Amino acid sequence: QVQLVESGGGLVQAGDSLRLSCSASERTKNRYIIAWFRQAPGKEREFVAAIKSTGGSTSYADSVKGRFTISGDAGKNTLYLQMNSLKAEDTAVYYCAAKRVGSSGIEIVSQSIRSYAYWGPGTQVTVSS
Repeated sequence: QVQLVESGGGLVQAGDSLRLSCSASERTKNRYIIAWFRQAPGKEREFVAAIKSTGGSTSYADSVKGRFTISGDAGKNTLYLQMNSLKAEDTAVYYCAAKRVGSSGIEIVSQSIRSYAYWGPGTQVTVSS
């Protein structure tokens, strides 16, 4: 099973940018749908963005659309979340998650945490206003 480790979190000011990385223990291209979720203190974990295993299609939560970009580097087995124009409400622990693509090859990007079997430990992002 794939293992995921996030990095790149930190303390930034509102309006700044940050790039998170998700390193996978094996190739994710054509194998896993990768998603980013986040959880703020006292709130439920919520979907942020996802990318299909082919890398050809992405999905975003409305709250981050136009500011965040998910991408992948197949050669490094690494996925990224570029976050621009950060806001205080983006403060959260950010998690990388993976969903194995079925044998049919049909990929359905889900925004539900229950759809993802593999999770990283998370990285803290704090945005000061």
